[in-house]
Amino acid sequence: MRVRLSIVFLVSLVGTLEAVSADLLRFINGDQLHGTFQGINVGPQIIWQREDLAGDVEFKTTDVRHLVLNGGKSNKSLASLSHLASINGDRFLGTISSIDSESITLTTPYAGVLKFPRSQVAIIAPSPVGGRIFYHGPFIENEWQMENASFPEGFLAPQATPAKEGADPAGPEPWVFSGSSWIWPHKSSGTSLIHRFEMPDRAVLRFDLAWKNRLSLAVAFQADFAQAQEEKDAEPKDRRANRFVPGDSSALPLLFGNSYVMHIFPNHIMLYRTAVNGDAVTSLERVQVSSNNLRLGDTGKATLEIRSNRLSGRISLFINDEFAAQWSDQVIPAKLITDQPAKRGFGFVVQAENTSVRISDIIVAEWNGMPDSARSLQVDDQDIVLLTNGTDRFSGDVKSLEDGKLRLVGKFGEFLFPLEEVAEVRFAKLSLVAPSEQAAGETVIRFSPIGHITGKILSSDRSNLRLRSALLGDLSCSLESAIMLEFQPSNNLIDDWNSEF
Repeated sequence: MRVRLSIVFLVSLVGTLEAVSADLLRFINGDQLHGTFQGINVGPQIIWQREDLAGDVEFKTTDVRHLVLNGGKSNKSLASLSHLASINGDRFLGTISSIDSESITLTTPYAGVLKFPRSQVAIIAPSPVGGRIFYHGPFIENEWQMENASFPEGFLAPQATPAKEGADPAGPEPWVFSGSSWIWPHKSSGTSLIHRFEMPDRAVLRFDLAWKNRLSLAVAFQADFAQAQEEKDAEPKDRRANRFVPGDSSALPLLFGNSYVMHIFPNHIMLYRTAVNGDAVTSLERVQVSSNNLRLGDTGKATLEIRSNRLSGRISLFINDEFAAQWSDQVIPAKLITDQPAKRGFGFVVQAENTSVRISDIIVAEWNGMPDSARSLQVDDQDIVLLTNGTDRFSGDVKSLEDGKLRLVGKFGEFLFPLEEVAEVRFAKLSLVAPSEQAAGETVIRFSPIGHITGKILSSDRSNLRLRSALLGDLSCSLESAIMLEFQPSNNLIDDWNSEF
């Protein structure tokens, strides 16, 4: 027997049932419901199961924002980071098996052999710039923590009503978890959002950022979150007496401990190193850079990528895949070199009032030390091939892939590159067709550790899904490596910013 539940009834159901299982539905009205995903049938409607219900439940996908599978942890993560990116932004993980003038073939563990029209492939990455993926999300809210320099006692119960202007609030305001994003919607600032884990010494931190009302965001990385200890027998200090002031960078060591912190503004950028010691002393020093100019609007969105080597002090920033700035820290604090904490990680804090920020699609991976990418060298009329040594790059026309070797015809001759030595290929802009807009009713399937496919779901059971892709037509896809089905995806800058989501 299947039961149809209205969203009105769901409100009371969510509040009274305590059964929790691996899968999670988040609805567009803000409700969420744990249970077990059973499939998708005609409608389309999600078939849902709970131990405390007599039969399966059906929900219209138009009422669902997204479905998180297995607690955001795939049953089997894809082993290789080799992938193909299409012009519509989809990223298909798999092994590039053939290339000719008309098509590119990708062999995948989740959808078999896929053949793409070459004019719709923007990039192939046989051996991407980053190494192992350490984190991809956010899909699970409780993996994150929040701190506030003015409230060392931590977060108290939420206020029933907003504090009056000028009044001392009962506690710090929190970041809001919305779908697969973190949002700072408040007029005030000061609460950091942090993720503790074993960040690699050479790391890539990549994330999508959207903002409104003049950007001012501090991004910490290689952070150990050490707390400054009071001197023995000293009077305890009350940090409430010295409250966080927006734009005051002196609070950054209190939030992130020993770390690097990149402060991003619309027109410029600054890099600090922060430190704490056992005598309740904190320090903040600026790392010099030859050029720190940016051109970001007061409202906008961008993809940021920070590449850092904790041991050498070498740090680079890319914005929308284009090189923006580079630092070489000559005075690396000893704690950043010698300490090996198990919970080194990264974090964010908004540094201005009346600034809203959304952070999503965060990836942390090993960095192989390559200072550049073929993406930043894309041109109109030539393909760009970047090798894995990080220094050699070639331009010309990629003709074929045969016997594991990529053939490129360039101005100075013909070259054959073993595919395992190719980091990535960015195809000439003029060889690509214009991407079409996403059609209504399409779903995004997200995979672990990276990758996503867009299309219209035809049917699904617990393990396999049939999808109609505008790029590839009908295909069958295993959900073994999937972590999310996103039914209400959006490319709009502001429509996901309602905190009720």
